[in-house]
Amino acid sequence: MLGHPALPSTGTPVRARARRRRGPLVAALSAGLLISGAATPAGADADSGASTTVEAFGTTPNGTSVERWTLTNGEMTVRVLTYGGIVQTLEVPDADGNVQNVVLGFDDLAGYVQHNNPGPHFGALIGRYANRIAGGTFALDGRTYQLPLNDGPNTLHGGPQGFDRQVWKATPVGDGDVAAVQLELVSLDGDQGFPGTLTTTVTYTLEADSSLAIHYEATTDAPTVVNLTNHTYWNLAGEGSGNVYDQQLQIDAGGYTPVDKTLIPTGEIAPVAGTPFDFRKPTAIGERIRENDQQLLFGQGYDHNWALDRTDNGARGGSDSQDALEQAAVLHDPRSGRTLTVSTTEPGLQFYSGNFLDGTLVGTGGHIYRQSDGLALETQHFPDSPNEPTFPSTVLRPGEVYDSTTVFTLSH
Repeated sequence: MLGHPALPSTGTPVRARARRRRGPLVAALSAGLLISGAATPAGADADSGASTTVEAFGTTPNGTSVERWTLTNGEMTVRVLTYGGIVQTLEVPDADGNVQNVVLGFDDLAGYVQHNNPGPHFGALIGRYANRIAGGTFALDGRTYQLPLNDGPNTLHGGPQGFDRQVWKATPVGDGDVAAVQLELVSLDGDQGFPGTLTTTVTYTLEADSSLAIHYEATTDAPTVVNLTNHTYWNLAGEGSGNVYDQQLQIDAGGYTPVDKTLIPTGEIAPVAGTPFDFRKPTAIGERIRENDQQLLFGQGYDHNWALDRTDNGARGGSDSQDALEQAAVLHDPRSGRTLTVSTTEPGLQFYSGNFLDGTLVGTGGHIYRQSDGLALETQHFPDSPNEPTFPSTVLRPGEVYDSTTVFTLSH
């Protein structure tokens, strides 16, 4: 694999035990929360400025109420919807102290319901399986499962009714230092064709150092496959400010997984050296995106998984020392001075350069989104892992816990 660490066989269960404190997982700070048109405090600390508030955010077409949770701590404010677990906005100052929203999204619930799937999946929690599964089929323990196809011949992001289209149950959690909300979803056996009833909790924790931690846990009552991520689109110059081509990206990976014309990995982990996929040093996103490279032609830009250079050799299911939170990528915007550092317990990172934003969607700030007006950095296990025995396993069995953490840290 040309310098990339050896990867475990599919017999290794998918787990990630980060040694970093992931934020609070404590009892709810308030019960019987009143949901109204105005934001209602759910937890606050007078000294740190940490607060968690909630407000109504409309109803789905089937009449289910949706909430918007606002987490504030230090210089950062994040708004999370119970519909799809979506990060709607993330506000943070630039080097001059000007506060802007740096993620893409829609202004109201109707935008997400009508356009987010199929569509860009702005800010959403993705499950049961992030990224693509070839032919929408996989075999597990001698049985073959067929999933609905929603991306040409493949299944993408868990299917047409994935986790990004579900309403999650929210509970405020936190302590004196952090603002946090925990989301829970139960996916029944057979949901989108996947086996086993999967119970998933995702905790968004906002700490005073301008870091947003996302902690995923899941358990199952039958063998299944799981791959969870968050699909936030970033533009560090500010939402609606134009394309991200001048922003500089570093990805801590010496290898990536090439794809076929349907964006399914070929099974190879290829070296990035000498290719447009070499981001081992900070490189402007637009510097090589228009090169005549077959992989860029397949993706119409970057839409690929990088195999991260982890010190734990990409292992899963071992002790805490084998599943540390490690830096995966750094994004910097020279214009605003903002820097985003992504750390994760996951073995892979999907970099998507917003290739299919086509000028038909209007975002939160009233601007039309065009190609590469934002980018996604999706921490994950590899695409199509259930069909690739050399990739890190995504199998989860009863009695095991899917446990994964990603931290996004903003600085200026």
